[in-house]
Amino acid sequence: MSLVRRCSRTACGRPAVATLTYVYADSTAVLGPLATYAEPHCYDLCAEHSERLTAPRGWEVVRLSDGSAPSRPSGDDLEALANAVREAARPNERAAGAGGGARTGGGTETRRGHLRVLRSPDS
Repeated sequence: MSLVRRCSRTACGRPAVATLTYVYADSTAVLGPLATYAEPHCYDLCAEHSERLTAPRGWEVVRLSDGSAPSRPSGDDLEALANAVREAARPNERAAGAGGGARTGGGTETRRGHLRVLRSPDS
């Protein structure tokens, strides 16, 4: 007996990654993470068949995401990241008021946001 569960679709031997269950009373097909054990009225699907799943006309498909899988960043996440980078790149107001640079042990230190550049005394 194989330890890897296979896709329930005919002639597909790929490993299963999702479980499909039909809720006939609600006309809903529920596709979620692979169940811990095989149920008689559930269907295990591979990645390709789970992505291409469609339901009969008038039915709804509910896709449950696996909490352990990494989620794709949304537009809001990317915008927040871009704003944080812009904010970090702005010159510090205190450093601008003090002349922008400070002497440290013979070299000059220049600060820009959270980054700092140390120049050697030779240059």
